[in-house]
Amino acid sequence: MAVALGTRILRSNAVAALTTPHGVDRYLKHINPMWAAHEVRARIVDIHHEVDLPGEPRVATVTLQPTSTWAGHRAGQHVSVGVEVDGTRRTTRVFSVSSADSKPGERFTITVRANPDRVPSVSSFLAYEAKPGQMVHLSQAEGDFVLPDRVPERIVLISGGSGITPLMSMLRSLQRRTHRGQVTFLHYARSEDHQIFREELAGIAGNGVDIHLLHPEAGDPNLSPAYLTKLLGEYSEIPTWACGPAPLMEAVKAAYADSEALSTEYFQPPKSTGVAGGQISYARTGTESANSGETVLEQAEAAGLTPEFGCRMGICFSCTATKKSGLVRNVLTGETSELPDEDIRICVSAPEGDCVIDL
Repeated sequence: MAVALGTRILRSNAVAALTTPHGVDRYLKHINPMWAAHEVRARIVDIHHEVDLPGEPRVATVTLQPTSTWAGHRAGQHVSVGVEVDGTRRTTRVFSVSSADSKPGERFTITVRANPDRVPSVSSFLAYEAKPGQMVHLSQAEGDFVLPDRVPERIVLISGGSGITPLMSMLRSLQRRTHRGQVTFLHYARSEDHQIFREELAGIAGNGVDIHLLHPEAGDPNLSPAYLTKLLGEYSEIPTWACGPAPLMEAVKAAYADSEALSTEYFQPPKSTGVAGGQISYARTGTESANSGETVLEQAEAAGLTPEFGCRMGICFSCTATKKSGLVRNVLTGETSELPDEDIRICVSAPEGDCVIDL
């Protein structure tokens, strides 16, 4: 009760007024980084190398102890993780949670594959440089790619590469719930050595869980309607969750056609659909360039600016900036807006005509 009372006080309007403009969390973290009233942070507890092959990006599972402000997650959801580069600039990236459902304040894991093409990056930092005891910034868990509360008796999980992480969270949650139905889990990896969670999956197999670890480069079948039919029968009617790289997901979608039984998740950068023409001006730096029709983020980078960004997919809000004037189109939804002094996510906003951004 004393903790709850303290939390209410820290979140009160009176404390907010006393700590303006920085907010109470800025002061709390200097006393104890695990104290927070609103923000979500986490201490790295453990780092386990899942795949570590010479010349290949390392895959690591990072165990996080969040602050009490963490609201928990449902299996299949993702979270934005922010790290401070050189002690100042925060860089954010979205990762799926790989552990079973968590409750408020409970530990959870993310499993990351380092990105060798964008070093330094959040994933490379977590896979190669991070140490237990270090702090990271978090969002609350988000996403609708989750199992229903009442899980069907028979389900199919399909993944490829690091797309296994949200499905592993689902599988672990089903194990915890002692799900009594039938689960068929298909996972594609380059080779047995590239297989994430190999030993754990071997231990889970059986007792209603049918696991197929496939390595097409070694001669295993690619995903196709014929293979799914041979394995599952009338597969398109079975509730299925799939996550993986674009080629696999395209094969899955083609196989399931318009079936409502399929739920998918894969992170794909949005395609620019803006209209070229006019001028884009960056008010703070006095920079200008011709509007190419690409997103504001892409155009700002092309102009030599370095705005903050995270997921580059309109998920994490790290890139939010103020549009002073002009019309922008959301490249995900097609919606347009020309309100002045409007906060926009520049990674998914493309200007149409003249536009002024506070960068």
